[in-house]
Amino acid sequence: MYLIHDSFTWKKIRLWTAMRHVPQLPVAMIVLLVGIVAGQGLVIADEVSRTEVKTDDPALTDEQKKEYFELFKLFADTIDQVERNYVKPIDRRELVEAAIRGLTAELDPYSNYISPQEIDSFRSGIDSEFGGIGIQVTIERGRLTIISPLAGTPAYEAGLMAGDSIIEIEGESTDGISLDQAVRQMKGKVGTPVTITLQRARTGKRESFTLKRELIRIETVLGDTRDEQDRWKYLYDGTEKIGYIRITAFSRHTVRDLRKAFKELTSQGFRGLVLDLRYNPGGLLSSAVEVSDMFISSGVIVSTEGRNTKKRVWKAVRADTFQGFPMVVLVNEYSASASEIVAACLQDHGRAVVIGTRTWGKGSVQNVVELEDGKSALKLTTASYQRPSGKNIHRFYGATKEDQWGVHPDDGYVVELEDKEEEDYLKYRRSRDIVKGKAQPAADTENSSEQSREAVEETPVKSEVEDGQGEKNGDGSQEVSPVREDSNSEPSPDNDEEETVEETSNEQTEFQDRVLAKAFEYLREQIVEFVQK
Repeated sequence: MYLIHDSFTWKKIRLWTAMRHVPQLPVAMIVLLVGIVAGQGLVIADEVSRTEVKTDDPALTDEQKKEYFELFKLFADTIDQVERNYVKPIDRRELVEAAIRGLTAELDPYSNYISPQEIDSFRSGIDSEFGGIGIQVTIERGRLTIISPLAGTPAYEAGLMAGDSIIEIEGESTDGISLDQAVRQMKGKVGTPVTITLQRARTGKRESFTLKRELIRIETVLGDTRDEQDRWKYLYDGTEKIGYIRITAFSRHTVRDLRKAFKELTSQGFRGLVLDLRYNPGGLLSSAVEVSDMFISSGVIVSTEGRNTKKRVWKAVRADTFQGFPMVVLVNEYSASASEIVAACLQDHGRAVVIGTRTWGKGSVQNVVELEDGKSALKLTTASYQRPSGKNIHRFYGATKEDQWGVHPDDGYVVELEDKEEEDYLKYRRSRDIVKGKAQPAADTENSSEQSREAVEETPVKSEVEDGQGEKNGDGSQEVSPVREDSNSEPSPDNDEEETVEETSNEQTEFQDRVLAKAFEYLREQIVEFVQK
């Protein structure tokens, strides 16, 4: 569609319009138009991934060239008729952009067109901090749906829950809204309010919330509870020495913080580990690769392959691998993207047992392609991820429960929670996470720069951003092997501030987490076997 914005091409298509009553178009004219179409397509493909474009594709056949031309004739004639004869004048650009949005809407929820009016906001989301309420969203069955609130954010503290549908933003219906439009409406200047109306997933009840936007700076590596200094405690069971680590998103500092958590657990003599990835909507590809590499010493971590991209493979290296203890990974239907890569990797290599329910099924790669010399852009899904076994992760549109997607728990380790039980768990978990009346410790945020350049999505994960917003580095390249971070590396400047969380009336209630209980049951047995060996 970008070629329509080119004045030369537009003139040629309009020339055809003027000649539409001529019985047969000159052959030279057909060749010129087809050449423009095919040539521009190659430029776009080259921008999508300069190093991955296949060069051995056969040339278009005469029949394909004819089809291309006929279809563009249809498009040009439609634009011309609307522009000249519609009851009210309509700007040509509005027509073309509407056509592009219609095209991307037919693809998947993660492919979008970014107009010149949206590009500055989009770039600020890539390169700088932003104000938001702290939720991860997607389009599910045509509705704007919360994948997960991010711990410690206004949305999380207000009680927004995974699965809730956002039906209004500032009093306007979200019917037909795109992910990018929803993100843009919920993001804003820090300190400003935004009102959203939800329909609860489990009760159907409508509730409205007015939330104050904050700078989203949250931790991604968490324990179960905090100590008196509000630091996370990672040793869940001091008697049996079982460690518990939650990763809520995969940011550029997740690996660094995970190494710090392991240093603490090692000093406490831990003998088994629970890695909780439930409600983790994703994040950076590089972070997911590095986390996986911490637990396996060799072999494939993940690979990507698309219709017009070469297969890429990430492999583990032996250095700095954590071994010698049994391990469990917890997942549920809201574990997505990067969390699925980690769970699948550890499961396929036999490093960990996966417990919970089948994951979300988001394993696609998005590239941001600049259009009009950077005035606009196209966010396009170009590939999907495969786990070490070669099985597919992504849940494509129309996929059924019987199809291959996501990550299944190991045999005998499926633990499904009833709706009420899941709601009680989220309330229980939130009450244990909120810091009451104290300044929060400096926290890392997976900001837009991380998400849009190499997130597995999206995502992401960042607040107010759809999962999978970008799957690669900004230049279209990917990291083929994991990069080891120094655990003593200094945090970036955007992690130096502290946030204050207001006192909340939420009270901790007793809750039996059956998924976690199943994990402990398995680890107790495995610890005995490890000791015997």
